[in-house]
Amino acid sequence: MNKLLQTTTLAAAGVFILGLAGVQPVKAEKLTIVSWGGAYTKSQVNAYHKPYVKKTGTKILSENYNGGLAEIKAQVDAKSVKWDLVDLELADVVRGCDEGLLEKIDLGTLPKGADGSMAKDDFLPGTLHECGVATIIWSTIYAYDKGKFASGGPKSIADFFNPKKFPGKRGMRKSPKVNMEFALMADGVAPGDVYKVLGTKAGQDRAFKKLSAIKSDVVWWEAGAQPPQLLADGEVAMTTAYNGRIFNAVAAEKKPFEIVWDGQVWDVDMWGIPKGAKNKAAAMDFLKFSTDTQRLADQASWISYGPARKSSIPKIGTYATDSSIKMGGHMPTAPANFKNAVQNNFEFWADYQDELNERFNSWLAK
Repeated sequence: MNKLLQTTTLAAAGVFILGLAGVQPVKAEKLTIVSWGGAYTKSQVNAYHKPYVKKTGTKILSENYNGGLAEIKAQVDAKSVKWDLVDLELADVVRGCDEGLLEKIDLGTLPKGADGSMAKDDFLPGTLHECGVATIIWSTIYAYDKGKFASGGPKSIADFFNPKKFPGKRGMRKSPKVNMEFALMADGVAPGDVYKVLGTKAGQDRAFKKLSAIKSDVVWWEAGAQPPQLLADGEVAMTTAYNGRIFNAVAAEKKPFEIVWDGQVWDVDMWGIPKGAKNKAAAMDFLKFSTDTQRLADQASWISYGPARKSSIPKIGTYATDSSIKMGGHMPTAPANFKNAVQNNFEFWADYQDELNERFNSWLAK
């Protein structure tokens, strides 16, 4: 499930600067930090990794994966943990903690906010966990190629499920998560009722029926870098995607894509330390460094994911490579984008993920 897509040693990219004049490393450990690749990992490298390497001299090996707990579990069970720090979805932090796959974190040691407030008060509600510390608020949206719809593109989540009105292939993540929420909203379920309905057999049947209606038009993706590429290559007319990936394609690559925010499903990503990590102390030091007020605000200048700290929000500025782009309006939590948003219910997915994954895979095979 968790295929490593790329491994990059930051030293080889000129980021590792141990031994440069004026830099006195405080640690000699090598940290292996795992994330989702593409524009997202690039934002972390620029906001977190590079300044940390400069400050400490610690070498960082950056690896990419497709999410989930399978690889962490394999390493922990084999008592051969190679990863030191992993970027995880909240549901996986909760589940991994319950299953003993993640180290407990002393949240009292996290840096205070820029205004002196304690971390527990500065982090937004729901962004701290005994096994994880959030960095970003992100969302799954869908986006379309404006060139495919000269007379006007789709506007709602219902339009995504209407290939007669808006023809063309659709890209969707190869997972029941979010797709089922989208399907129910497209079928008329109010955002606030999605998980109430999805928690019933009838609701699950309803979601699969809606997905079945467009199944023949779907191109499935697994890695976050794929949706903008599918759009760019003309393989799909529209696709679900992580909002930051589409922002990057538009802002950095000047692609003619448009985000539809209606029905967005938002979530948080967290740092977690695999149980038995060889460099636990160094991983915790990096975690604290990368989740202070300034570092989280810095990441928001590279990608349109909202910072998890309240004190970081006023520090959100312009796009790192184009100062004419103000980042605030591109965040998932911007008022205009947040009207019909649904927060991913990690408790629901912790309870139903195995069952719905099995049903989804069987449905795919039909």
